[in-house]
Amino acid sequence: MLVLGIETSCDETGLALFDNEKGLLGHVLHSQVDLHEAYGGVVPELASRDHIRLILPLLESLFKKTGVKKEDVDAIAYTQGPGLSGALLVGSSLAEALAFALQIPTVPIHHLEGHLLAPLLEKDPPTFPFLALLVSGGHTQIIHVKKIGQYEIIGDTLDDAAGEAFDKTAQLLGLGYPGGLALSLLAEKGKPRFDLPRPLIHSKDLNFSFSGLKTAVLHLIRAQENLTDEIKADIAFAFQEAITDVLSKKCLAGLDQTHLKHLVVSGGVGANKQLREKLKTELSKKNYEVFFPRLEFCTDNGAMIAFAGAMRLETSLKRDLSFIVKPRWQLA
Repeated sequence: MLVLGIETSCDETGLALFDNEKGLLGHVLHSQVDLHEAYGGVVPELASRDHIRLILPLLESLFKKTGVKKEDVDAIAYTQGPGLSGALLVGSSLAEALAFALQIPTVPIHHLEGHLLAPLLEKDPPTFPFLALLVSGGHTQIIHVKKIGQYEIIGDTLDDAAGEAFDKTAQLLGLGYPGGLALSLLAEKGKPRFDLPRPLIHSKDLNFSFSGLKTAVLHLIRAQENLTDEIKADIAFAFQEAITDVLSKKCLAGLDQTHLKHLVVSGGVGANKQLREKLKTELSKKNYEVFFPRLEFCTDNGAMIAFAGAMRLETSLKRDLSFIVKPRWQLA
């Protein structure tokens, strides 16, 4: 079964081909970071137009790169939601039109399900069931993944997601947009000078709250007489330590509560070097094992959608030819 995956939920245009027997044949990705940087965030109309402009050339590039013909494709998986309405419509329209022309089935995929399953693309994937930390610009959730299609959210953010807190803190430090990676690189130069709060780290539940941490950073910045590069690095260090401490502690608590042994970390913040190192260290103390997708599959991409589509088809979860997009769609 050869599945074409299409991802256009926000500001990346991603396409991939996944074969049930041969694995991932190839993927292509275009990021709109440069397009939106001047606005300090994603502009939905510009995002949609960029998807329209590039999706067909990228599809042709994918076929050429892999040597696959469109007639060889057995099914098309695409991101149905959540995401930006206009952006989602670009991918879903192409998927449904191409599938109709080829007389093959389509599989609508939940964007977050794609992220959850991305680590299964690796050579040594986890087995079901497992616990997942989904941590990105829009979501910070702890999820009990029982099997394909059965997900129980047991921890969620009450306000800002971790990735959102990274980006907003980066803006406070004058690092531009998107600032998560820039902040992490700056933190590597910092020293443990400041102490920032770790919100809800001692709560009995698995929920998160990062808006207060962002506010604490703002007050810390305003308290500096001279915000030198050295002080910025130390603030970035303190922020990253605080947020990774909370994420690590909650994941350990989740594993203890569910009696699961495997943790999957996915989403854009899952690429954070300090978070990866801290989770590996802390989980190994209790003989828990952590799994990460490769860095290129932490952010939005077509490979995770193609893979999720292939898994869905294996479980015979199909649908009719009608379609809609779901900008707001709960994973559970």
